[in-house]
Amino acid sequence: MNRPIIILPSILCANHGILAEETKKITQAGADYIHIDVMDGSFVPNFGCGTEIIKCVKKHSPLPLDVHLMIQDPARHIRLFRDLGADIISIHPEADVEHTKKSGCDSQCPPLQYEYTANALAEIRALGAIPGIAINPSTTVEAIKDLLPLCGHVLAMTVNPGYGGQAFMPETLDKIETLGALSHQYGFTLCVDGGINKNNIKKLALRGVTSFVVGSALFAQDDYAVGIKQLKESIY
Repeated sequence: MNRPIIILPSILCANHGILAEETKKITQAGADYIHIDVMDGSFVPNFGCGTEIIKCVKKHSPLPLDVHLMIQDPARHIRLFRDLGADIISIHPEADVEHTKKSGCDSQCPPLQYEYTANALAEIRALGAIPGIAINPSTTVEAIKDLLPLCGHVLAMTVNPGYGGQAFMPETLDKIETLGALSHQYGFTLCVDGGINKNNIKKLALRGVTSFVVGSALFAQDDYAVGIKQLKESIY
C-alpha cells in the first residue's frame, strides 16, 4: 500500500434533484475524482448519467472525471465524452461480442478478439485521456490479459454492472489479487466498483487496489467528508 489511495464518489448515487450542490459538497469533502456511469439501457438494463449530467458535474467541480461507459459500440462516442471533460474513459471488452455480431461475423469467429476494444483504447490515449477497461465479474483475467499493456486504468466490477446499491461479490477477490500483481507489471491503476465500504476496503487494498469507486455507502451519510476520511482510515 505504498501508492496513494484514491476515492472516486459515484455521482449515480447522488441526489440528482440537487446535483450541483451534491457535486460541490463531494468536491469540498475531499474526493479525488468524480466517477460517472454512462448506461444506455442496452449493454446494461438501466439508463444513467447522460451528457447534461456530465456538463453539470464539470461546471461545478474542478476534479478530474472518471467516465465508465456501459454502452454498446463505445468507440462511436469516445470523442464526445472526451470533449465533455472525461479524464479517464473506461470501456467494456465484453461489448466486443455484440460488436462482432453486428459486423456480420459468423459463428466460427472467436467470441473475444478485442480488436475493436484495442483500437478504442488507442483512440482514448490519442485524445489525451487515460484509457481504461472495465471488466464484469464473470470475465477472467486471462481473457483480457492482452489488453492490459494498452491500459492506464482497469476497473474491476465487484457487482454486475447496471445498478447502484448492490452488495459486494466476494468471489471477485481472487481475480482482483491477480490484477493487483499485474498492475505493477503493466503500470495501470487498479480500481474497483461495487459495494465498496469501510468494512471491505482494506482487504481490497491489500490485494493491490489503489482506487475505489464508492456510491451508496458514501452518499447515504450526512457528512461526506467524514465518510471519505473513514474509508481511507479503514485501510491503515
